Amino acid sequence: MARQANSIFLEEWLRNNSGVSANITSRQSSSSSSSSARAIIQAWTDLRDSLQNHRFQPHHLQSLKVLLNSQTSLHVADPQAKLLLSIISSRNLDLPSESYPLLLRLLYIWVRKSFKPSPALIDLAVEVLTNVLDAEFSVKKSPFFYAEGLLLLGAFSFAPYVPEKSKMACLQLLCGLLEGEYRLVSSFEGILPDMLAGIGYALSSTVDVHFVRILNSLFEIWGKEDGPHATVCHGLMILHLIEWVISGFIKSNYTQKIEVISQEILEKPKENYGPFSLIMGAAGALRASAKSATSGMGQGILARLRISAENLIESVAQDLISKAGGVSTSDDDIASSLLLQCISLALARSGSLSSNRPLFLCLASALLKEIFPLQNLYMRVHKYLHSNSSQLKCNEVREHLDSVLFKEAGVIAGVFCNQYALVDEESKCIVEDVIWDYCQDIYLGHRRVALLLHGRDDELLGVLEKIAESAFLMVVLFTLSVTKHRLNSKFPHETQIETSVRILVSFSCVEYFRRMRLSEYMDTIRGVVVSVQENESACVSFVESMPSYADLTNWQDFSVLQKMEYIWYKDEVQTARILFYLRVIPTCIERVTAPIFRRVLAPTMFLYMGHPNKKVARASHSMFVGFISSGKDSDQDERVSLKEQLVFYYMERSLAEYPGTTPFKVFAYKADIWKNWQGESEPCKEIVELLLRLISLVDIQVLSNLMKLLAQLIMKLPKDGQNLVLNELFSLVAESDDVTRKPTLVSWLQSLSYLCSQDTSRFANSTEVGGDRNSVSAQATNSSDLHARL
Repeated sequence: MARQANSIFLEEWLRNNSGVSANITSRQSSSSSSSSARAIIQAWTDLRDSLQNHRFQPHHLQSLKVLLNSQTSLHVADPQAKLLLSIISSRNLDLPSESYPLLLRLLYIWVRKSFKPSPALIDLAVEVLTNVLDAEFSVKKSPFFYAEGLLLLGAFSFAPYVPEKSKMACLQLLCGLLEGEYRLVSSFEGILPDMLAGIGYALSSTVDVHFVRILNSLFEIWGKEDGPHATVCHGLMILHLIEWVISGFIKSNYTQKIEVISQEILEKPKENYGPFSLIMGAAGALRASAKSATSGMGQGILARLRISAENLIESVAQDLISKAGGVSTSDDDIASSLLLQCISLALARSGSLSSNRPLFLCLASALLKEIFPLQNLYMRVHKYLHSNSSQLKCNEVREHLDSVLFKEAGVIAGVFCNQYALVDEESKCIVEDVIWDYCQDIYLGHRRVALLLHGRDDELLGVLEKIAESAFLMVVLFTLSVTKHRLNSKFPHETQIETSVRILVSFSCVEYFRRMRLSEYMDTIRGVVVSVQENESACVSFVESMPSYADLTNWQDFSVLQKMEYIWYKDEVQTARILFYLRVIPTCIERVTAPIFRRVLAPTMFLYMGHPNKKVARASHSMFVGFISSGKDSDQDERVSLKEQLVFYYMERSLAEYPGTTPFKVFAYKADIWKNWQGESEPCKEIVELLLRLISLVDIQVLSNLMKLLAQLIMKLPKDGQNLVLNELFSLVAESDDVTRKPTLVSWLQSLSYLCSQDTSRFANSTEVGGDRNSVSAQATNSSDLHARL
């Protein structure tokens, strides 16, 4: 955000508020560090010597630079100013061209910091400056000479102690330089803050002459082919320049010049005023009026200023939207891109504006195309890797991260959400659709880029993900606004459900970029999940939006185009999306019908049980547990049948991954649901039966640990259950021809049989039927003894 105008030097304030480095424009500074007091004293002494000896040598030029290194703290008194005037006007000194900008800068410091200089010295200074610019500038013309001349002329015209006649002379000369020598700025645009500061001082002069002429120079220079380039930083300088000027008028209750700005710039701008400068000028007027809302100036004047500024920005926005045909997310011409950036920054720095369709749609375009230009960046990465097109360099993306536009993304997103709350429904729907599509696009784009750049250009991938992470935050803020607006009784239930599903799908696409816990994110999730839970069609719609098993495991286009094998579990972007589904779907598992679970969820669930990421594997197990525990299907027989069909493959799949991605508590959970051994629990008996049969599948290195855990599980069963399992185990071991495992299993089974023949209450008194069902991993009372004997 912009800093307050508390700097005595206007050009520095403009630089600071536009994101331009303070030292980028100055050739007169050889060092960024301040000079010592001794060095400053010696520099003044050397300059006096040069005048007395009528010789200006290289070390005298260095003395000027020493003084300017301490510009902020340096004070130039009248005697020192007279010395400088004598040097610059002396016919006995052969001054190098480089010395003139330095001498003018020191005189500028004198003008800005002096409280009440000698009137005679002021008259002399204006006379000398006029002569120097007339006589020397045409011969020793340079961008620095030009900028310092404008700055000093403007400072003289603004200083309260300068006579009106001298001010008029300075303004006349300043106008001539602006109109005749503006091309010098384009040769070195680093001097632009100095030129604009000179204009700002001149506009703020108590003399009205040439006011419209100077305004005209300020706004028409950007449309000239040989003028300075229109950029975001330059636009911000215009914004804060106009803010500074109008704020001064308001404080001084100078209404006439404010009315001129409203009429000449905001209401009836000339055709050669570019929209770039007009937008930023209008934003500056808005910012000044907002800061001075409680001033003593007539509210009618400020109201007119504000209305005129808003209308101008809206007019430019309307032209952009008409040209693009709505929200634009594709590459536009450079001029349109610049205007979108300027509109977004103008709104961010101008405070609250009346909501309207053009501004809202322009903000959407700016956010998706200019501030978070991921689609364009992904396309450039792809072209670079598969053609001879220019490389997208990491530094180029870093420059975007460091730009003023990106740094103010949060503020712009906030303005965007505020606009959403107040615009018409049609505009809301248009932008909602664009945002949801954007989420899908960056999911697909980042999947490809992440796989291509991983291990190849991790630095570039990292900076791209920083942009994507910020885009995720914008999406979260926007979806929260959508949730608050649409999920209420004002809208039909169908609309609420459709919105909820689209938000969940969009969140799944950007889940990979979620790097922190956000209350806005959780609030949105909670709000939309409730809507989905209450409606079977919504739940089915969300489930069916999940990528299919074929798409997850075989990205044919990627493999062919990239000439590299696609490995599904290395696709981290896709994995994050599936993990989102695995976490959300269990909350509405009761609404998932058996056919949908069989066709859509089961293949993916079993696939991700084997994912190397244990967090993902656990989520897959949890989904299965949720499905097994559910039971409100309209066709209950079909659901039970599906459970029986899936459970065997589930156990086999789980054991195949044990202990890598399958925790033993997954199996122990079956004991918890084995509630009625004598009742309707045949599938549960079959689970344990399969567990016993598949014990031969696990790796021999983990067999011992699994046997201990399995013994605990068996000890928790009722007596009849223990006998049944032991009989089954005896049969299995007897039939086994696995010479490696069989001796171990025989010894283990003998010990287990002995324990079961004892008083089982001392092992399982807290886990028998009717005991605690929530702790599926509870151990027997004497678990240490059990472990030792098995």
